[in-house]
Amino acid sequence: MTRNTNDLKSPRDSRVAEHVDSLPKSGIRDFFELVNSLDDVISLGIGEPDFVTPWHIREAAIYSLERGHTSYTSNLGLLQLREAVCEYVGGRYAVDYDPKNECIITVGVSEALDLLLRAIINPGDEIIYHEPCYVSYSPCIQMAYGTPVVIPTLESDEFALNPDDLRHAITDRTKAILLNFPCNPTGASMPIEKLREVAQIAEEHDLIVITDEIYSELTYDGEHVSIASLPNMKERVVFLHGFSKAYAMTGFRIAYACGPRDLIDAMMKVHQYSMLCAPTIAQEAAVEALTNGEREMEMMMSSYRDRRNVIVRRLNDMGLSCVKPKGAFYAFANITSTGLSCNDFAIALLKEHNVAVVPGTAFGQCGEGFIRCAYATSLDDIQTAMDKMELFVARNR
Repeated sequence: MTRNTNDLKSPRDSRVAEHVDSLPKSGIRDFFELVNSLDDVISLGIGEPDFVTPWHIREAAIYSLERGHTSYTSNLGLLQLREAVCEYVGGRYAVDYDPKNECIITVGVSEALDLLLRAIINPGDEIIYHEPCYVSYSPCIQMAYGTPVVIPTLESDEFALNPDDLRHAITDRTKAILLNFPCNPTGASMPIEKLREVAQIAEEHDLIVITDEIYSELTYDGEHVSIASLPNMKERVVFLHGFSKAYAMTGFRIAYACGPRDLIDAMMKVHQYSMLCAPTIAQEAAVEALTNGEREMEMMMSSYRDRRNVIVRRLNDMGLSCVKPKGAFYAFANITSTGLSCNDFAIALLKEHNVAVVPGTAFGQCGEGFIRCAYATSLDDIQTAMDKMELFVARNR
């Protein structure tokens, strides 16, 4: 008799690494497999600008190809781009970095975060972050053999991080705090008083602070302040930023990290053995964006602000409480009044009205009771989607 060798395998014999096998698939991607199976859907789902990359930025990429600039760059990235980045960060965020050794160009902020986590985490180190949050944070921490530690943020606090909750979460294994303001999915910002408290806590406990500020240009109310600009913080903060949201350059996959020389150098080591360098064409397009992209960026931000005002008003008017987001392009609406779970709400709305929103639990379990509506789509589509959602909500009360 022939024995099936699969019967002899133990869980440890799997060809997939245990720490990868245990990761959940993205809740957003799973949901959009269903969305893509339907026709004529109005999507308030994917967090991507509906604007095309401004022509002069695309032209810079084309010209880069025409000139034959298709070789590798320095592992750190083109010096011209690093110089432009550091000038921009100094002017906009009031933090001065040396482009030669305190800045690295990466393939999106996602790579920048991955590089940093792999560079700083020893197995078992704890990384504190706040939820609801971008779907990649916990998996990236786990893939770097760290331990994710979650702090829930609340609608009653407008989804800002509570410094007292941060204090209680810190242990002797805590290595870093990961912040994302303005936040995906809530659009929340951090009041300066709370930001100062977080900075003080980080200094007291000698923690690294990772700040993902990819949405910072899309700040509608008040002034965005980076924690890196606060006193005594530059030497413990790694500032992550990129071009996807403010310049509508998602497909270019280009971003950067600025921070202390030792941490940037450690990130570069990981980068040079994995990605090597960001694409030259995208880097040259990014130089053009920083040099001449301010006008289009302001135009897009103004349009997002108008859409935000419409979608938040409509959601509240139909009885779904929604804190007005201070930044990004997401409205995080409370749907508990319908009696539906966020997943049931999103699936039923999609199947009955062809409107796609993202269940809040895609961004962590404390997102239950909420849906994320991205307003990076046309005002006409937003109005139509809100009309349909209003009918749906009225029938589920």
